[in-house]
Amino acid sequence: MNVPATPSTASPPSPAPPARGGRWHTWGDIVKRDKRPLVGVGILLLFVLMAALAPVLTHYSPTATNFTPLAAPSARHWLGTTASGQDIWSQFLYGGRVSLSVGFAAGLIATVLAVVLGMLPAYVGGWVDTGMATLTNIMLVIPGLPLLIVITAYVHQTGPATIALVIGLTGWAWGARILRAQTLTLSRRDFIVAARLAGDNRWRVLLAEILPNMLSLVIANLVFAAIGAILAEASLEFLGLGNPDTVTWGTMLYWADAGEALLNGAWWWIVPPGLAIALVGLSLSLVNFGIDQVSNPRLRVNRRTKRSSVLRRD
Repeated sequence: MNVPATPSTASPPSPAPPARGGRWHTWGDIVKRDKRPLVGVGILLLFVLMAALAPVLTHYSPTATNFTPLAAPSARHWLGTTASGQDIWSQFLYGGRVSLSVGFAAGLIATVLAVVLGMLPAYVGGWVDTGMATLTNIMLVIPGLPLLIVITAYVHQTGPATIALVIGLTGWAWGARILRAQTLTLSRRDFIVAARLAGDNRWRVLLAEILPNMLSLVIANLVFAAIGAILAEASLEFLGLGNPDTVTWGTMLYWADAGEALLNGAWWWIVPPGLAIALVGLSLSLVNFGIDQVSNPRLRVNRRTKRSSVLRRD
């Protein structure tokens, strides 16, 4: 029996226009409404371009010590010099190359491990999922930075590649736990069950059905892993657990602390690397706002509903 619908006094919010072009069109719509992801991308691209164009932006070697020690910023030395007579602007540019490379390399390693160790056992199930979930919980209980300090203290070759590998191998647990929970949810959806009944093998269902629906979540995990890796690399270098001869933002802070930059009033030695680390972390966090809205349609629906209610109230 059909029951006639009762007319509503308030007109419902107009539906959103269909997304043409898939997720990229959705990302474009989000950037038009929310400028935070665009600002984040701009800041990140600025630092990447500065690091990539380091030989063009400076003609000084980051390790040259033939300048006046502790010289204030000037037209010749834009960010001044260190206590050893090194140009801080060149160290800042070349150090950004290493710090950003270590951060994104470690973030990529952690994300790949999170995908493999989180999604695959959850989809297989049984004792494999139980054992991996137990290992993930153990890794989450162990404090991250003390674990990194202990490992790097016992590794003799602590160059940028080693630090990136250590950070990546110890930073996968949180992402694996999130991806495991999402995989368990998706594996019970109707389209996954239909794919199984159609005779698709496990690998095809996992790679062609589940993974594409979790792609934005994987990218968000990569963003947060990169933020954590950049901060961890700077922390290890600042504590002297890296290679002090390698120019990075972390070693710049290490030598600034060793050279008593604050006591000597050489603020220009500390501010550039510290501010760069903070701004890169901020930029990645702003980018993640857009990724969250792509991966979670409820955020877009809530934003549209709130805007429609405000317009009706006006």
